[in-house]
Order: sequence, then C-alpha cells, then structure tokens
Amino acid sequence: MREAANISKYGSVVLILGSDFVREVSQAAPEVWVVVILYKEGFPECRLLLQCLEELASRYPATKFVKIISTDCIPNYPDRNLPTLLVYNNGAVKANYVGLNSFGQRCTPEGVALVLCQSDPVLNDGQSGSNPSREAVIQGIRQKFIEKVVTEHEDDNDDGSSSD
Repeated sequence: MREAANISKYGSVVLILGSDFVREVSQAAPEVWVVVILYKEGFPECRLLLQCLEELASRYPATKFVKIISTDCIPNYPDRNLPTLLVYNNGAVKANYVGLNSFGQRCTPEGVALVLCQSDPVLNDGQSGSNPSREAVIQGIRQKFIEKVVTEHEDDNDDGSSSD
C-alpha cells in the first residue's frame, strides 16, 4: 500500500530517468494510472503538451504524470515522434499517442483529457470514488471545459467593455 500513500504527492508532472522507469511506471500500484510523456527540450510541441499535462496533473492528483527524455527511455527514439504519450495501468501500456495530431488542432488540457479518457477512466481527481467510470470522468471533463469557456467568454466581455 506504499503507492497509495504517495498519491498525495501527485499533482505535477515529475521528471524521471530511464533507471526509474520500471519502478515509477511499470511497477506502479494496479489502481494507479500513469501518463508518461516522452519529450526533449527545445521542441515547441513538447512544451505545449507538457503545459497541458501540468494543468491536468494539478486537476487530477490521483493520476500519476511523469516526463522522461525520449532517448533516456528508448535509445535512438526518433525526434519526429515527439512528443509521445504512453498510458500505463497495472504494469501494461493501455494507449500511446505519437505527436500532437491525436489531440486536435488546438492542443488544450481539455482536449488532451478527452482523448486520454476515450477508452479508460485514466484521469482521477481522487474524490470521485476509488474506481470512477469512464462516463463519469468524461462528464466531469466536459463540465470543467464548459466552465472554462464561460469564464474565458466573461473575461473577454470584461476586457472589451471599456472602449474609448
């Protein structure tokens, strides 16, 4: 149960080394979903996806988010495949996403969240019970997306109201 005690430390995207991969990802507790980003510094696409994952990590602290330099994880991993997301649960890869194309034209935290939860309830806020259904997770993501759009729209109206 040591892993369950560590759930409170989630909430950010943690840098791991290749030597940490098995312990941090493959051997994570069976109830913990792990989202891994293979990345390299200096790639705008990697930076954009990392920003999205940082926001998701803060919203879903019961899901473990880690980042690893691609060639530290997989020697000779081609840069053309960056960024790559790997989703693990119970020691196995459940999904992988190569590049940003999977997440739509505008890579947003909400878009990434919806893609991650298409087949499994990957994201867990730690408050929805120990095993939330995929539908419940997607409904929560949609609700947060709607709230964000409404807030942004209200902010736009506030900014535009003082002309002259």
